[in-house]
Amino acid sequence: MRLPDLPAAERPREKMLSRGGPALSDAELLAILLGTGGAGRSVMELSRALLLRFGGWHGLLNASLDDLAAEPGMGVAKFAQLQAAVELARRHAMEELQQGAVMSSPARTRRFLQSHLRDPSREVFCCLFLNAQHALISCEDLFLGTLDGAAVYPRVVLRRALQLEAAAVIFAHNHPSGVAEPSAADRRITERLQAALMLVDIRVLDHIIVGRGCTFSFAEDGLL
Repeated sequence: MRLPDLPAAERPREKMLSRGGPALSDAELLAILLGTGGAGRSVMELSRALLLRFGGWHGLLNASLDDLAAEPGMGVAKFAQLQAAVELARRHAMEELQQGAVMSSPARTRRFLQSHLRDPSREVFCCLFLNAQHALISCEDLFLGTLDGAAVYPRVVLRRALQLEAAAVIFAHNHPSGVAEPSAADRRITERLQAALMLVDIRVLDHIIVGRGCTFSFAEDGLL
């Protein structure tokens, strides 16, 4: 059924305005982002097909342009719209993080890291450098890897922390496998980083591993 044929109250945009985002299905939210359908399909039909083909939001928002363009009704413009929505969410989370002490809201920090470390194809090792009040100085991706992992060098982290005059750090990296449990290598590098930074009185507050829809905290699990 075409959107104009739906009752006004059931059209995604009007439904969003009258009842709020939580009242919308995934397909309805996606329909608002895409705006139009194509190839003889309504935007709702296209949205349902995309979510089904890519297995939900994670697969869809991480799909390549080539993969999306293979779906009738999709193209460069709609791919750009989806990527813009993802980047908007990441910047919103970063802005929230910059508004106060990072450790005062662990949930906010995790939301940001989940949006920031969402690339499933390679491992990214990220550092949040904090001042003495645990406010964010800088968030930097220091090491990039492949599906198998990223090589992490404590001397690089130490040098950058000293350059920024950081008083504390939070480490984070993603597991492309989607499993957030720490490996033996994760535990070893965390110990090495903590020992190196301890020599110059920089505290390691946490190391967060980001999986698919889940996170693991070294601090909360008593590993720091």
